[in-house]
Amino acid sequence: MKETNFVFLGEAGSGKSEIALNLAITLARRGEKPVHFFDLDMTKPLFRSRDAAEPLTRAGVTVHFEEQFMDAPTTAGGVSRLLRDEGSFVVMDVGGDHIGARSVGGYAPLLNRPETAVCYVVNPYRPWSMDLEHIDRVLGEVLGVSHVQLETLHMIGNPNLGAETTAGDVLEGTRRLEELIGPYKSIERVCVPAELAEGVKPRLDLPVWPIHLYLTYPWQDGQAMG
Repeated sequence: MKETNFVFLGEAGSGKSEIALNLAITLARRGEKPVHFFDLDMTKPLFRSRDAAEPLTRAGVTVHFEEQFMDAPTTAGGVSRLLRDEGSFVVMDVGGDHIGARSVGGYAPLLNRPETAVCYVVNPYRPWSMDLEHIDRVLGEVLGVSHVQLETLHMIGNPNLGAETTAGDVLEGTRRLEELIGPYKSIERVCVPAELAEGVKPRLDLPVWPIHLYLTYPWQDGQAMG
């Protein structure tokens, strides 16, 4: 693995927080280097990766975020220093849409280096990601404020409907993604609930990334949500 930094962008509800959590925990369990997780989502009060700080910490991940108020969002310190540190892994969960993506615009010179993988997550089952026009518009806005280069962006498919996702949902969602995005930008991998991964892998032409769900809320009766 040549990359040491991983930045996740995507619209609210795309599942990027769950994917970022999974990667951070996987890296920490390998034990190769210290892992630092930055929750830079300053655009919504719910479904933020900081809510899974306990499993992150239990896995050995150092979690960074700042408490904030609606009128005074703040960014956790240490981002630039750790992005330059080849002796550690950095995983960053960035807020949805162009408003949230502004939080990483100042780090653009560090994000566009070979050791940083910037990933854009698309979930075809979200109402705002069901047509190419909307995906293209939002992606353009995000790239404009983050100053990330489209050529180096990693497209990640996340065809899920939360805890109730079926194998059929994954297959149909992947088909939609390849139809919408495939002609213009390669989809590098598809995120699949871990319990479904082996069953769908032979039926997909894209690499499969098994995902566990960590974000839970009281009204879900203990079920996690992507």
